[in-house]
Amino acid sequence: MKLYQGMGPNSYRVRIFLKEKGIDVPMQEIDLMTAEHKAPDFLKLNSLGQIPVLELDDGTIITESVAICRYIEETHPEPPLFGTDAVSRAKVEMWNRRAELVIFATIGNVPLHSDELFKDRLTQFPAFAETERLAVPKKWAWLDRELADGRPFLAGDNFSIADITAGVCGWLGEVFGMEIPDSLGNVRRWNERVRSRPSWNV
Repeated sequence: MKLYQGMGPNSYRVRIFLKEKGIDVPMQEIDLMTAEHKAPDFLKLNSLGQIPVLELDDGTIITESVAICRYIEETHPEPPLFGTDAVSRAKVEMWNRRAELVIFATIGNVPLHSDELFKDRLTQFPAFAETERLAVPKKWAWLDRELADGRPFLAGDNFSIADITAGVCGWLGEVFGMEIPDSLGNVRRWNERVRSRPSWNV
């Protein structure tokens, strides 16, 4: 296997996932700042020009960070990060989707609609970026209320990909000046618990 990756939250998610699995995969850094992801050779791997990309030994290409993680889960099931039975798998899926749609999307829309790096990717609306920035604390406040039951991780007692996704949201928010509010004790305790894991230093 070979992982094409670089800076950014989606590559970070996959690197954390691999570390949690204890798997070493050869990696090739793709430089977004020099538009290496838009080069013809890379577009043959992913026509959308996005990272990460996992290339299997037989040449099969898998894109999208969660799809890559699902492949890794199937081929290296221990420790389980997508749940272990019907209920836990559904809850992990639910919380991963919530983290993506409620928090990740809101934080991500800020740089997407305001940062120079993305100006050629879409039509930017700076006012929308500011609206999303103002909404971020409300999204974390929602999660704080959800975690008020004292469970250690988003989907229950066990660490999962949902915690990776939401933890990367916290990291991304810090990068763009949208830290988790100090008043949200439940979220901050969860965040500290997740990011104290060795897998975050990748």
